Amino acid sequence: MSDLLMQLHANPLSAWLARALGLPNPVPLARELGAYATRPLAGKIAWLGACEESENTRVLRGSLQKAGADLCDVLVAADQTLDVVVLDASGCRTPAQYRFLYDSLNPRLRKLAVNARVLIVATDPDSLDSPVAAAVARGIEGFSRSLSKEVGKKGITVNLVYVGVTGAERLEGVVRFFCAKQTTYVTGQAVHIRTLVATPEHLPTEQVLAGKVALVTGSARGIGLATAQRLAQEGATLVCLDVPAMTLELEQRCKEIGATPLGLDIASSEAPRRLADFLMERFGGVDIVVHNAGITRDRTLANMKEHLWDQVVAVNLAAIVAVDEVLIGERVLRDQGRVVCLSSISGVAGNFGQTNYAATKAALIGYVRAQALGLSERNICINAIAPGFIETPMTDAMPFATREIGRRLNSLKQSGAPRDAAEMITFLCSPQAYGVTGSTLRVCGQGLIGA
Repeated sequence: MSDLLMQLHANPLSAWLARALGLPNPVPLARELGAYATRPLAGKIAWLGACEESENTRVLRGSLQKAGADLCDVLVAADQTLDVVVLDASGCRTPAQYRFLYDSLNPRLRKLAVNARVLIVATDPDSLDSPVAAAVARGIEGFSRSLSKEVGKKGITVNLVYVGVTGAERLEGVVRFFCAKQTTYVTGQAVHIRTLVATPEHLPTEQVLAGKVALVTGSARGIGLATAQRLAQEGATLVCLDVPAMTLELEQRCKEIGATPLGLDIASSEAPRRLADFLMERFGGVDIVVHNAGITRDRTLANMKEHLWDQVVAVNLAAIVAVDEVLIGERVLRDQGRVVCLSSISGVAGNFGQTNYAATKAALIGYVRAQALGLSERNICINAIAPGFIETPMTDAMPFATREIGRRLNSLKQSGAPRDAAEMITFLCSPQAYGVTGSTLRVCGQGLIGA
């Protein structure tokens, strides 16, 4: 994935012009191309600070150490940089305690390495009885979102984790993910840890999906293909579904990763039954369902034909509901399963000419939130991701100027890759994400639209 601005700044003949025009100079983002490792932070220098020592602090310290980070107690030496900063701000209850955020980060921001990670843990405001304490906790979200915009030009990500009065033990998987390379295009997000789902018996750190059967729809290209490849890296047995017209391409991609292809129009009336029967006959059920298939039929509402409206609603929403009714209702989706829906930034903020698309993608945000409680009875987690400007064949077809502008409208000043969305999906499909359900997480480099 080439980037015009990077090329301009790297070329001595054009660098002067790029600087004179004040064009952004995005840094190459660090991406992990392999599977999860037991020690993803090996060789990384990390600093952990706490407003008040708590159970959260203990879990955070242990998680960083088990992940291989080298914890430093004070400011690093003059010739060193920090790769990871984790703040336990769960003890912040009063306005005066906001000073902890300043004192912790002000002297360390200039020591952050390119592509460093900052993770802040705060108490979930809904779990606090005091209005002042709840307000202070909610304010940390504004702090983290603003900070991520300040440091994004260096590829640094800043994310916030809200945890209730209980649930500290659920932080480990979140720390391992959000402090590593996999979150290169996820920044300015607030993750809520919930205690609805029981702790899995096994929490592997490598090949975390071994023995799991995963279904990915719309997986011949783009984010769907990247997701299938990523889940396969973690040991999952893959079923890749796409429309019959994509059969040849789908079969080739499946051959490369050892997946089973399934040509099926997910919006057809017979699709839920055929899919459920296929999964039961071939695999005895399914553990992971990634609803990636989706289409756009963009027109302003005044100029939109009925069939364009109906097509988008049928594929992007009605098909998901129909499939889930069968897979969940007939227990084809096994207990402790995972469901991930592909929403969109358009579903968060809306978009010109996409009333049909935005309606369906916003509906998925409400869908996963509404489903979470009921599915928790079977220890199933359901979440959504909302990708921003991800480089796909769809964006390649955009006019040059539109594409370049779209790439820059985020804190990192560049576009994401399908792999970035696949990383978030893979985390949400993993046993370690058992504390996250009913949530929608953006993979957009903190896109400025809807931020």
